[in-house]
Amino acid sequence: MYDLIVIGAGPGGYEAAGYAGRMGKKVALIEKQWIGGTCLNVGCIPTKAFLKSAQVFSECKNAAAYGVDVSPPQIRMPAVIERKNRIVGTLTRGVEGMLKRSGVEVIRGCAKLAGRGAVQVGSETYAGRNILIATGSRPAVPPIPGIDSPAVLDSTSVLDLAEVPRKLAIIGGGYIGLEFAGFFAALGTEVTVIEMLPRVAAGMDSDIANRLAQALKKSGVEIKTGCAVQSIDGNTVHYEGGSVCADYILNATGRAPVVEDLGLEAVGVDFDRKGIKASDRGATNVPGIWACGDVTGRRLLAHAATREGIVAVNNMFGKPDRLRYDSIPSVIYTHPEAASVGATEDELKQRGIEYRKATVPMGVSGRFLVENEGGSGLLKVLAGAQYGEILGVHALGDFSSEFIVAAAALIELEMRASDAAGIVFPHPTVSEALKQALDELAQQES
Repeated sequence: MYDLIVIGAGPGGYEAAGYAGRMGKKVALIEKQWIGGTCLNVGCIPTKAFLKSAQVFSECKNAAAYGVDVSPPQIRMPAVIERKNRIVGTLTRGVEGMLKRSGVEVIRGCAKLAGRGAVQVGSETYAGRNILIATGSRPAVPPIPGIDSPAVLDSTSVLDLAEVPRKLAIIGGGYIGLEFAGFFAALGTEVTVIEMLPRVAAGMDSDIANRLAQALKKSGVEIKTGCAVQSIDGNTVHYEGGSVCADYILNATGRAPVVEDLGLEAVGVDFDRKGIKASDRGATNVPGIWACGDVTGRRLLAHAATREGIVAVNNMFGKPDRLRYDSIPSVIYTHPEAASVGATEDELKQRGIEYRKATVPMGVSGRFLVENEGGSGLLKVLAGAQYGEILGVHALGDFSSEFIVAAAALIELEMRASDAAGIVFPHPTVSEALKQALDELAQQES
């Protein structure tokens, strides 16, 4: 009898399993494909490895602006892929080592619930006092005629593309589509992003999203919004108002939770096409069955999955815990980066919450100007009108991903701008843009 059986070895699953193992619990982790899940193998880490290569390539092309002369650079995709695979291998071995040190038993195979306290893998059945479902998500496949064309790639298969396409059409203007758009555009590909909504990066603050779109257009990405894709004919995408022909078509329309073939119906777990319904403590409607990560459909982010898994483990073993979703940061790793945490200005307006804001250019930071020749950016802080509590922080500019966690901490701790203004920020850092915005809001409080 296991204290915990975890189904799925992505960030939510393997971190929860390791955490429970270090608590002294008997834990089994079941995985049918990759240790590390989508994020480590075909998601967060591989895409960031690609984006780093694109950044270095761009910096070489623009080296003269920094007083450096270099030969015309060339991109070699096989070498980019080899580096990506090497990084993934190193991190995968690290996760496997952590699980071993934590005493977690790893079981390979497809898992299916065989009852409220049982999981079947092949011909074997394992009993557990608690079961944590962390099966993640997969690329969504929209009902577009021709989506099965050989020219259509998804966020997994595009990572093995051993050539730089001359033209690439991307369906979807969310974070996946925009990151790949920035990557390929930096390498010289003619990129067209087709988005059915009125703007790209729909979950971001509108000011940040609009400026990000402008920056991508400046880098050569063509963006078509308000255009639903109607069909795909070989290498041609037909959308409302036109069509585009490309060497490849990237389906970046989002991700869908993996809930099939888990036996959820048989044990009565409440779920729908958006995912398993779980509380902010990780509990499903069935006692002893928990869920975390993309499979819940709440926040499809690796770091959210990790925290959800830890919260679930704490609660199942008697340590009350909960997750505050309004303090989970998110980042789009384009160039420039877009980082966000808390409520957007549009959301505050829709909810009728009175607020004050401070908006500063990222160029107020000397470090930003040093690191971004000719670059621009924006940082916005939103605070409650009455008490000055920090409600949201939204930034556009490289390095914003590295300090958005500070903003998340301010929201998590329910700090007022006047309180945060007393924090000393190191100089010179890009985070000083956040410091200036907080100072401006603190002055408004007084």
